[in-house]
Amino acid sequence: MLRQYGIAVPEAVLAHTPEEAAAAAAQWAGNAVVKAQVLTGGRGKAGAIRVVSSQTEAKSAACEILAMSVKGFPVQRVLVTEKLDIRAEYYAGVTIDRETKAVVLILSAAGGMDIEEIAAKEPQKIRRYELSRSMGVPPMNLKEIHGQDARGTHGRDGRATLAEPFPDEALREQAITVVEAMHTLFREKDCSLVEINPLAVTAQGRLIAADAKVVLDDNGLFRHPELAELRNPEEYTADEMQAKEAGLSFVSLSGEIGCMVNGAGLAMATMDGIKLAGGSPANFLDVGGSSNPQKVLDAMRILLRNDGLKAILINIFGGITRCDDIAKGILMAREKLNIGVPMVIRLIGTNEQQGRDMLEKAGLIVARRMTDAIENVVRCARGEVCV
Repeated sequence: MLRQYGIAVPEAVLAHTPEEAAAAAAQWAGNAVVKAQVLTGGRGKAGAIRVVSSQTEAKSAACEILAMSVKGFPVQRVLVTEKLDIRAEYYAGVTIDRETKAVVLILSAAGGMDIEEIAAKEPQKIRRYELSRSMGVPPMNLKEIHGQDARGTHGRDGRATLAEPFPDEALREQAITVVEAMHTLFREKDCSLVEINPLAVTAQGRLIAADAKVVLDDNGLFRHPELAELRNPEEYTADEMQAKEAGLSFVSLSGEIGCMVNGAGLAMATMDGIKLAGGSPANFLDVGGSSNPQKVLDAMRILLRNDGLKAILINIFGGITRCDDIAKGILMAREKLNIGVPMVIRLIGTNEQQGRDMLEKAGLIVARRMTDAIENVVRCARGEVCV
């Protein structure tokens, strides 16, 4: 995508085996970089990016990297790129500032692997420029924009321009071209982030995107079928894939309390409540507005695949969703699945009394108030007595 918008990138070849990596490195006389292709950051610090100087080294590096997992992502392919003679590294990113409701450009003359640490410890090195408050406007003339550092303060003259990170005029002209292209890509492809790190300065004084990250807004993918086809299954856990097939909205988290809720807002509030009560949610799960008991069964099956689960909270506010149908689904799940953890259920809304009666008759814990249900499930997860 960067190349499509006129941004210089290194030449590269995708390789699936060590032999392919060695063959790819040959076109640069072995002087290459071997990079793990996984959808996560921190590859360099994990040892999944190696600089090599021969085909033998490229093969050896690829062999080691292909045997690795980076933050839980197994490496199945590597990108072999030309090795650049880098003299300086910048950071450039176009993203959305939720507070100001604007598209912003973030620049730093301290690019590279530690940009997050620099942003936290030395925010004065990060420059921030507001590009537009409308996704429909063309890129601004970057020669005229003024920005602030990451703390919101201006430069000494009160007008922080691109001359600060790029004092050399020839380099600044290149940077303007690159950033305008990033901004166009950002708008035209419905992105939430276009990031180049590092934006490298070569020995020849050329700016080149040595590495990049592009995040697409899923809500805009219907306009870009060619981008939707690039989606990798590894973006999702097996549970998330199964939930998608079942028509459920599911995101895996790292806690111990499984959540089954109807409605995204209530699901978020439920997770917040669990954290407030001292617990930790294991997932986000929205079963939607359907009253189909099968959805409850499918949702329960996904929750129970988590070996770290210690308790389950079912929080239903029945509008379109009927509480008695949810109760049928819960009882169906208990009959068909081995539910080895305590469940706390809260049913409010349409046909709630019928649903409550069904569950209480079956000996299940049913709460009326959300706070009571949350406090109870946190106690259950701690191994205390459920009430």
